[in-house]
Amino acid sequence: MNTPFDIYEMVTNLIIERLEKGVIPWQMPWKAETGLPQNMVHKKVYKGFNFWLLLTVADKFGSPFFLTFNQVKEFGGHILKGEKGFPVVFWKILDKEKDGNIDHFPFLRYYTVFNLKQTEGIDESKIPPTEAHDHEFDPICEAEQLIEFWSDSPEIRLNQSHAFYSPSGDYVGMPNPRTFFQDEQYYSTIFHELIHSTGHINRTGRHEKLPNHKFGSQDYSQEELVAEMGAAYLCYMTGIQNATIDNNAAYIKSWIGKFKEDKKILLMACSMAQKAVDYILEHQSYPNPATSVALVDQLAEAV
Repeated sequence: MNTPFDIYEMVTNLIIERLEKGVIPWQMPWKAETGLPQNMVHKKVYKGFNFWLLLTVADKFGSPFFLTFNQVKEFGGHILKGEKGFPVVFWKILDKEKDGNIDHFPFLRYYTVFNLKQTEGIDESKIPPTEAHDHEFDPICEAEQLIEFWSDSPEIRLNQSHAFYSPSGDYVGMPNPRTFFQDEQYYSTIFHELIHSTGHINRTGRHEKLPNHKFGSQDYSQEELVAEMGAAYLCYMTGIQNATIDNNAAYIKSWIGKFKEDKKILLMACSMAQKAVDYILEHQSYPNPATSVALVDQLAEAV
């Protein structure tokens, strides 16, 4: 007879298999009106840690567009008095010939960008339009019930510009479900944030073990791995893993690089994620026949 751990092991193996084969870059599964942080001149979305840093800034100012000091001048504008810019890191591997041999060395450069809302004097006709994605959202019963019946679930606040969990307020912020490209992606994203919330001191207390919440720190990165692995487990349990697992793996790939591909770190995150999912399942306030039936069917197919 299969045990719940079989599900965790199965999903973990699927993730590892995709990591070993290589996965496509992670794609944000929604498009809010503010759009993704990007350079207003080149229209290119920032990548890596620049993306995550400027995503928060874009939310604060309400515009996805960033410019360097010189780009602002070229548009005929200027930086508002007292405004401070944000560092962006650019690097690539350069080749240099020496004594007939080709040496490879990293080229690293920092530069400063400003959000469009930190400027004035730029002609509005030069500002690209932004609009949210919109589709008819069709709730998925099993996923909805899992969230609804979680007895000590944090408050969920919709219509936010991005997805996040607030530890201080113990609530989850989510974009409008209609702004997601697929219904399954909405649930994968909210599962991710709900897994974060299980680390609260009044739940599993995991955040006390990973206390450094500074963006980019090892604790922060490991917490992201925990949340995404937990989301992958919940997607499997609610029958939507086929539509989400590639992006799960891509997201995990983007964070596991912090650990030089150390699988032990991933397995530690898997263990914490399993405890987080178990906590949610053990705190369901009402029987959930639909999810139970789906789980039985999935377990039967996995034998």
